[in-house]
Amino acid sequence: MKLWLDGGLQDIESARVSVFDHGLTVGDGVFETVKAVEGRAFALTRHLDRLTRSARGLGLPDPDLDEVRRACAAVLQANPMPLGRLRITYTGGHGPLGSDRGDQGPTLVVALGATTRRPDSTAVITVPWTRNEHGALTGLKTTSYAENVVALARATGQGATEALFGNTAGRLCEGTGSNVFVVLDGEIHTPPLSSGCLAGITRALTVEWTGAKETDLPLDVLERADEIFLTSTLRDVQAVHRVDGRELAGAPGPVTAKAMRIFDERSGNDLDP
Repeated sequence: MKLWLDGGLQDIESARVSVFDHGLTVGDGVFETVKAVEGRAFALTRHLDRLTRSARGLGLPDPDLDEVRRACAAVLQANPMPLGRLRITYTGGHGPLGSDRGDQGPTLVVALGATTRRPDSTAVITVPWTRNEHGALTGLKTTSYAENVVALARATGQGATEALFGNTAGRLCEGTGSNVFVVLDGEIHTPPLSSGCLAGITRALTVEWTGAKETDLPLDVLERADEIFLTSTLRDVQAVHRVDGRELAGAPGPVTAKAMRIFDERSGNDLDP
């Protein structure tokens, strides 16, 4: 396996990032996870646009998107696989042990790992912790992911693959690595960005392609929604058959199944929508 680091391809066994990299010491970095199908990245332009927005939100210099594209192409070519998780990580670079940044410039890493297609449905839980819709990192895809690690570990311990958060106002927000949609009386709804959720790439495409509405929703909508589904880069559109102790029989339901079909068809016809 080869990855991209310091301007070129390196063997995964020998590639090294400084132990003083700010992405490691204080989580000062941003990232993107991109689906790769038969060596081709899906929705790469949208992912790179969000990478730049996240970097600006942290006060990092804009990434060199031409270099990022070269890096992605080189890594995909060097590591052929049917379905992959392409990870772009961009950090503040070598810095002091405190929160102040150094002056040696950012670090760019692009790596690829094999993955498999997700099941059509999954189980989720809700967690007692909240997303802060007013925080400094709200809406940014940063490497400060420990909160998600803790919540996902709880979900895994309860036989689920995702944990869902409310925000400080008690409204439905998002999962640790996904956006959430609910079906009410045949209509698809998802929390607005003002809820504090990440502007997911798959979320945006699903809204565009299905006509889903962005709606401020109470967290307890999960107790009465006719159908629930998740979206993310590697889940695409995935139905939920259990949320906490509530079973949703027959998942994926008809509305979710249609959304799954639409996403498969549209994404298959255009790799960079």
